[in-house]
Amino acid sequence: MSLDPTPPRGDDGRLLWSRSEELTGFEALMWRVEADPRMRSTVVLVETLDLEPDWDRFVAATDWASRVVPRFRERIVTPFLGAGTPYWALDPDFDLHYHLRRLRLPEGAGLPGLFTLAEQIAMTPLDSSRPLWEATIVGGLPDGGAALLFKLSHVLSDGMGLAQLLAGIHSRTREPMTDKPQPPPPEAPPGGWSREVARQVRSDLGLVGGAAKGLLGVAASLVRPDRAVRDVSAYLVSAARVLSPPPAPPLPVLAHRSPSWRFRTLDVPFAELRAAGKSAGGSVNDAYLAALLGAFRRYSERRGDPLALDRLMPVTLPVSIRREEHEPGGNHFAPARLSAPVGIVDPATRIADVRRRMKVALAQPALESVEVVSPWLARLPGAVVAGFGGGATKSNDLQASNIPGLREDAYLAGARILRSYPFAPLPGCAAMIAMVTHGDTCCVAANLDAASFDDLAGFEQDLSDGFGEVLALVRS
Repeated sequence: MSLDPTPPRGDDGRLLWSRSEELTGFEALMWRVEADPRMRSTVVLVETLDLEPDWDRFVAATDWASRVVPRFRERIVTPFLGAGTPYWALDPDFDLHYHLRRLRLPEGAGLPGLFTLAEQIAMTPLDSSRPLWEATIVGGLPDGGAALLFKLSHVLSDGMGLAQLLAGIHSRTREPMTDKPQPPPPEAPPGGWSREVARQVRSDLGLVGGAAKGLLGVAASLVRPDRAVRDVSAYLVSAARVLSPPPAPPLPVLAHRSPSWRFRTLDVPFAELRAAGKSAGGSVNDAYLAALLGAFRRYSERRGDPLALDRLMPVTLPVSIRREEHEPGGNHFAPARLSAPVGIVDPATRIADVRRRMKVALAQPALESVEVVSPWLARLPGAVVAGFGGGATKSNDLQASNIPGLREDAYLAGARILRSYPFAPLPGCAAMIAMVTHGDTCCVAANLDAASFDDLAGFEQDLSDGFGEVLALVRS
């Protein structure tokens, strides 16, 4: 779908980004599933900078962002002794000082030291009693460079929503902008027990109303009973496919799991990756997934498990299901589950096969069924939710995401953003690999389970070689 990268502003000067106080059912599910520490939904965005930002200017810019985007000052509240639906509310004790940090790498640490630090920050839980984000400026990179480590909960937003947010708050000039809107700090609406009850009633009625709407749709189809049975049966079969792990068996070399994350990165020319996909009848996303599958094939073979040409592996890709009525921000995606062709050696054939399978996955009539089921699941006890969520993701070898990025130069407190690496959470699968297009470069960020990959240096080379064989389709 097309997407205006910059959210609109309201009359108060604030971005119209994630303004609803209600968590969606899927967001509530993500929040509740964190009862299992291995299912934490922490995201770390690493932006490398050409110089170290002025600290006072960075603090002022972040304060401004928290007034323009009130979600930065809100925390998640669970009312009714844990029995009600969680929702967003202004933190009465919001303290910007807590959320902003600055560190300096040891001499010679370089980018490897930066990503080691990012791993450690990512594995440290966010404070659930505060707004769910932290921002750390890291100095000491080569040639006077620096980095921003922006840590947040996935409950705040999906990748598309995060891209919208960054488009709205990053500057387009190195110099300070004097004409920015300056809204005052947001104020909490009047509270009280009656407002809590009314909010919960609205939430429950919305849940019942959504279910009723679905039932009315089924009832309407009964005008043609011969088609109704067929259509309902097809929907149920589709929902089972969407909500279940892919049927392909996991790769034996990736069988182990742990709570430890390791980060690896790769830069890929966007134009060449897109051209490689087009040369085989696919898209840039098809070429991206085909390159990842090439890396997994190489890794499995090097670790002593050569794969047959028809070997498949379980892969899940989040796909946007945003519609016009959805406000910018938040989470609006569904899982496209694939038994992906990891055994195919020829990259062009692999791209074509990925394309065919993606079309089938995206055509599922129940693709959005996760939005129907998740509000009900989110009301179950946390341990039950965690068990369900873990069962749905731990059998995956790979979750992969392709996120739109900033195509023009952007700046942070006077520093130009050179690269942007989105390390998404690792919910029990062996690898979560995300790609964001920053300028003319695809920034690939791999979050790898340290127990699944006992040869990280080898997989890093395999990742490079997997993209290399795909790009070779258009390189002379």
